Amino acid sequence: MKKTIGYIINILFIVLVAYLTIDILFKDQEFSTIIADLDKANKLWLALGVLLSFFFVAGESVIIKYMLGMFKVRIPLLRCIKYSFVGFFYSYITPSSSGGQPAQMYYMKKDGIKFGHSTLIMLIIAIAYKAVLVVGGVVFFIFEYDFVVENVGNKMWLLIVGFILNIVYIAGLVVLFFNPLGARKVAVKAINFLCRIKVLKRKKYDAYIARIDRLKDTYIEGANYVKSHFRAVVNIFIMTCIQRGCLFAVTWVVYRSYGLSGTSFIGIITLQTMLAIAVEMLPLPGAAGITEACFIVMFSGIFGEELVKSGMLLSRGLTFYCVLIAGAVVTFIAHFIAMRKPSLAAPDVPSVNPEDKTEKENEIESQPEKEEGVLKE
Repeated sequence: MKKTIGYIINILFIVLVAYLTIDILFKDQEFSTIIADLDKANKLWLALGVLLSFFFVAGESVIIKYMLGMFKVRIPLLRCIKYSFVGFFYSYITPSSSGGQPAQMYYMKKDGIKFGHSTLIMLIIAIAYKAVLVVGGVVFFIFEYDFVVENVGNKMWLLIVGFILNIVYIAGLVVLFFNPLGARKVAVKAINFLCRIKVLKRKKYDAYIARIDRLKDTYIEGANYVKSHFRAVVNIFIMTCIQRGCLFAVTWVVYRSYGLSGTSFIGIITLQTMLAIAVEMLPLPGAAGITEACFIVMFSGIFGEELVKSGMLLSRGLTFYCVLIAGAVVTFIAHFIAMRKPSLAAPDVPSVNPEDKTEKENEIESQPEKEEGVLKE
């Protein structure tokens, strides 16, 4: 119930920020003028923008299906698209996109996908998603330095902070994945501290440790698997590059929809990459407000003062609000269906309360999984 209330508050926050942003940016313009500026955009180009936004979401679906195939789990692509829309919906309404992957894992569990598999998949996707952004950002920053400095302007400090936060985040994920024993020690110390200050319940301590041990064993097996399947990692990285490219290309499509020229496709992608680095790690639902403000600063010299606000509305509308609305619809349908059918979850994630189980059951649960087909090609 508390989570639901939190999600509602975040959605209302996004709506409020969107309203205030439009009100502030267009306070001196009539509504009819705003509509006229939006109407200047070529509708065929905007239709391409809608397709690119869908391909961005579907790109993650392809990666999920590819990785499930590595674990010999056969899932239709359409169901993977469901996971992606659900993930992006919850990512967009939670600070720092923190709610997306847990929601995806929940629906995968409902469809009978082992928790160990979904955990690994989400972790690898998170690492690849951020790695592509940082690597691309570094490359573009080096080779388009003058162009970046000229257009980023007074938001350079935010770009630097974004680089630092993204690198720290990736480093944390890599340590978790390739040094799970060290991560386990840190997690145990954190649980001890939280139990001591009564944030966590002491009587559930054994259950917390059992869950950590289960995840640790999963990460060890997963890390070994990834190390021995380097080609698969490269494929995931390439697919993530294409996925990210589809999203960033939407701004170029909006740019071309106004018949503008003078800035190359690479130039638009470069600025959009810098914008993503600057705002994605900020603890705001959907990075609402700050994204619009940064867009106005970074793209004023590209769209021109007359069209940059309309360009922002179209770009943000296609890449964020359209995905958010579509994700809300898919999530509602998926939740309705999930509530009407029994869970197909694999037995490695019990539905009973851990404190109600015997000590022996907790001990058994903490052992590494040995089911046939797990992490074997």
